[in-house]
Amino acid sequence: MKLLHTSDWHLGKRLENFSRYDEQLAVLEEIGTVADRENVDAILIAGDLFDTFNPPTEAVELFYRTLKKLSKNGSRPVIAIAGNHDSPDRIESPDPLARECGIIFAGYPNSKVMPFELDSGLKVLKSMEGFLELKLPGNDIPLRLIYTPYANEFRLKSFLGEADEEDELRNILERRWNMLAGNYCDKEGVNILVSHLFVAQKGEKLPEEPDDEKPILHVGGAQVIYTSNIPKQIQYTALGHLHRMHRVGADNNPVFYSGSPLSYSFAEAGQDKYVLTIDVEPGKDAVIESIRLKAGKHLLRNRAVGMDEALQWLSENQDALVELTLVTDTFITANERKQLNAAHRGIISIIPEVTNKTVETGKEQKNINLNRSMEELFADYFKHEHGQEPNEEILELFKEVLGD
Repeated sequence: MKLLHTSDWHLGKRLENFSRYDEQLAVLEEIGTVADRENVDAILIAGDLFDTFNPPTEAVELFYRTLKKLSKNGSRPVIAIAGNHDSPDRIESPDPLARECGIIFAGYPNSKVMPFELDSGLKVLKSMEGFLELKLPGNDIPLRLIYTPYANEFRLKSFLGEADEEDELRNILERRWNMLAGNYCDKEGVNILVSHLFVAQKGEKLPEEPDDEKPILHVGGAQVIYTSNIPKQIQYTALGHLHRMHRVGADNNPVFYSGSPLSYSFAEAGQDKYVLTIDVEPGKDAVIESIRLKAGKHLLRNRAVGMDEALQWLSENQDALVELTLVTDTFITANERKQLNAAHRGIISIIPEVTNKTVETGKEQKNINLNRSMEELFADYFKHEHGQEPNEEILELFKEVLGD
């Protein structure tokens, strides 16, 4: 059995005022081409299908049109779960019609897929809250899916029927997943976990959540889940949320973030983007292949000293979306800004780095490095205003507000 794992499409997302629709259209067509070329049996989309709870009409149309093409009239199932950017109700609303096309949605951690069978041979063999077993067209191996769409910690506990507020979420999920795996995931089928949560190897440094991403790890969010919480029967874990494709930990049963198909913030500048294919048989180790996506514009950052250097760099990177830091003795003039914008149609932002500390006012000014993160700039501002560093709770609240 061969599966394709993708996530974090963020349809409808813009970069500042720059539309990404054409790029999203191109990269989703590329994902379809990869799925056809690799002859995959099913497609897993691990959340953040849209960028907001109420996406623009063109994004919704692109989403449904793409899924219908990917499903090939029900001969190749597409399973999509909600992420923290998605409205669970919106994700599940087309479910009755979607099932007729071989498309399966799960908006909540306790969502249950209604049984159905298509002429293509696709059939639901077993279904309960958070679990699905499928018979795939032309394949006698059953596909078992444990799925956990995003919900914050309070809602996750409620959905999973756990009233103990003191019990750690990771322990609750581990018990739930192990119950499902113990009952349904033997070595006669392929066993997969699909989720949109923050998963890390216990004891390792946590990876950064993407810039401009609504954070999961915030006050009232969902705590980090460890790879050790995943049942041993699971042969592959397909994750969404983090935008860089990477493997979590080095356990025998692979745990992967597929990453986003496009770079959505300049924190992702220079990143390559991928989809993952998973070749897997019952009772055997999965074979993972990363396939680099070529559609979409690269995001580039550059620091140029003076206008000549800036204009030269812009002329050499016409196909990218760029963030330019211009080192200058004084503030950028209107004429200089006009020159820069005329030289490149994909400038997202121009950041002046003023080296002259006595500009116009004659007073000593602090030279602020705007290349640093918003969190670092906020900490500097807080210290300037209050004479002390912000504590951890204030930083977490700021990160949550920034994400929203």
